[in-house]
Amino acid sequence: MYDVMAVGNALVDHEYLLNDEQLTQTSLAKGSMTLASLEEQTQLLAEFEAQQLQPSKQTGGGSAANAMFAFASLGGKSFYGCRVGDDKAGEFYLADLNQAGVATTSEKSVSAGGVTGSCVVAITPDGERTMQTFLGTSSDINEDNLDFEALSQSSWLYFEGYLAMSESLRPALQKLRQQAKDNDIKIAVSFADPAVVNFAKEGLLEVLGDGVNTIFCNAEEAMLFTETSNITEAAQALTQYCQLAVVTNSAEDTVICEKGADATTTLTKVPTPKVDKVIDTNGAGDNYSGAFLYALSQNHSLTECGQLAGTVASQVVQQFGPRLTVEQYQAIAKQVLS
Repeated sequence: MYDVMAVGNALVDHEYLLNDEQLTQTSLAKGSMTLASLEEQTQLLAEFEAQQLQPSKQTGGGSAANAMFAFASLGGKSFYGCRVGDDKAGEFYLADLNQAGVATTSEKSVSAGGVTGSCVVAITPDGERTMQTFLGTSSDINEDNLDFEALSQSSWLYFEGYLAMSESLRPALQKLRQQAKDNDIKIAVSFADPAVVNFAKEGLLEVLGDGVNTIFCNAEEAMLFTETSNITEAAQALTQYCQLAVVTNSAEDTVICEKGADATTTLTKVPTPKVDKVIDTNGAGDNYSGAFLYALSQNHSLTECGQLAGTVASQVVQQFGPRLTVEQYQAIAKQVLS
C-alpha cells in the first residue's frame, strides 16, 4: 500500500553557479523553465564551458520526484511513475529514488535505447533558479510506463504541472484520473512553474479536469492562472477547480483556501519561517508540496501542514541542491509535528 503515487518527468539536475551578467548572455528567462532539444542544451553547456563554469552539483531531480523524495523521507510511502533511458543517468536516477525509499517499477520505467532527461539549473547570487530542460525519453512517457496497479493501492495521486506540456501523455493522465475518481483516490496537482501556466494553461485545465482535491502553486502562478491581482483572490478563485488551494508567497505568509461542502471558503494563513540567506531556490516548491501532502495524509491540521512544509522549504533554500538528507527531513518532522 502507498500513501501517494506520483507521475512526473525523470530528470538529472546539473547545477551551475553564475552571476546575472553571465545569465543574460544566455537565452534563458530568469526564474523560469525553458524546454530545449539535446542540441540546444549541448550548446548551452558549451557556452558555460567557454565561461569556465563547471557544475557544482549533480542530483536526481524532476518536480514530482523531489516532492516524493521529501514525502518518503518524512516517513510516508510513495510510488513514482516515470520514464528513463537505459543509460548511466537512468541507473543513477532510479538508484537515487530507491535509496530514498521511493518505490518505482523499473521494468515499466526504463526505455530501451532512450536517453534520460536532464535539467541545467542556473543559480544566481540571489538564490533564484533558472532552468533549461531536455526531457529526453521523458517526452515519450505513456500509459505503458505507468503502474495502474500501484495507483489502486494508493490513497493519493499526484501530478506535476510540467506534464500539462506533453500532449501525448494527456490520454494516460485522463485514464489515471478516472481510475482515481472511480476508487475515491484523492488527486493533488502542483502547477510547478509559471511557464506551465503561461504556455500550457489549456493542458493544465485538462489535468485538473472536473476538479481535484488539492492544488499547490505559488502566488505568481496562482494569479496568472486565475487572472487576479492578489494572492487572496487567487486562492479563492482556485477553489473552482479544487477543494483545497495552497498558495505560497516566497517569504510572505502561505495562503490556504479550503472549500466546504456548502461551497463557502475558509482562509488560513501560515507564516513562512525566516531565512538568513537564500542560496538556492531549486526544489523549494516541490519540497513544500511533498511535505504538506505528507502531513495532510497523516491527518494533521492545515496549519501544521503549512508549518512542516514551510520549515522544510526554508531549509532547502539555504543549501545547494533540491533535496535535504533523510536525517534533516526527519529532524524537521520531529520538531514540527511532535
